[in-house]
Amino acid sequence: MNVSDEVFIATWSELQSPQAVADQLGLDVRGVYRRRNFLQSKGFVLPTKTKTGQKTVYDKESLEEAVAKRLGKVRHSVRRGIAMEKGRVLVFSDAHFYPDDETTAFRAFIECIKEFKPEVIVCNGDAFDGASISRHPRIGWDSKPTVKQELDAVTYHLGEMEKASTFKSNLIWTLGNHDARFETFLAANAPQYEGVQGFTLKDFFPHWQPCWSFWVNDDTVIKHRWKGGFGAGRANTLNAGVNMVTGHTHNMAVQPLTDYKGTRYGVQTGMLSNPDGDQFVDYTEDGVKDWRSGFVMLTFDRGQLLMPELIQVWDEEKGEVQFRGKIWAV
Repeated sequence: MNVSDEVFIATWSELQSPQAVADQLGLDVRGVYRRRNFLQSKGFVLPTKTKTGQKTVYDKESLEEAVAKRLGKVRHSVRRGIAMEKGRVLVFSDAHFYPDDETTAFRAFIECIKEFKPEVIVCNGDAFDGASISRHPRIGWDSKPTVKQELDAVTYHLGEMEKASTFKSNLIWTLGNHDARFETFLAANAPQYEGVQGFTLKDFFPHWQPCWSFWVNDDTVIKHRWKGGFGAGRANTLNAGVNMVTGHTHNMAVQPLTDYKGTRYGVQTGMLSNPDGDQFVDYTEDGVKDWRSGFVMLTFDRGQLLMPELIQVWDEEKGEVQFRGKIWAV
């Protein structure tokens, strides 16, 4: 159904509700949000009607103001963010991309990009492993890929995500401790080359915006790590006072926490790599690894984070994942 800007604006002015406008005009509600955002970027004021006593964070202008305050406190390269009333964010971490190693979780991630068309994709740290430039000594005569081989692997995998994504301007890379190995090694061994092209990791991935944390609205933060241990999810949201999504532990869990302010979530995003991959065999001494391969989808509605959803590998060899009570082959 084609609707002119004049009809859309008039309908919105009367109803002031995305769902009501969608029902009235026979449109998809997500399309209504995008149309409204586009018109507001052109200068039209299209407020959302709120009931007396309700929080006004559902209004787009209020969300954007709140996010702007969060982002304005630090440098843009440190903290980035977005105001989102309704939409999805896909988050993966700890991919430790290796040459000739395409995991089941990675293939499932590509399928979810195509199926759910997330507004934002976050690489939540440690896409680059840096095995050959680690501070840890070599174990025996183990063989590690070169930096060039690892960069090629990361380029391939992130490139596939770029091709699958609809919203190519919102590709975010919240840096992890393994990612930092690239520049830490160069800074320690070749400090005279500071500022030269190619001496920072971001030079190789121009479409991915680097930062230490990424905020969705003013109450959800995505960053590689903070608190440690397998209870990190709950500890993070308890101490931060906001929804917090982290990687690093290779654990996967959603831990709700409710207090007098309401309910928020501590989320651990697992690992996009295979726990039994070559990256981990030697330093774990072939021990049991209580890790989870998969990733997380965040859904926002009315400016609020809904219960995060886990997509977890069921069988690596068969290429199967579990999601929403069903096993899927990818």
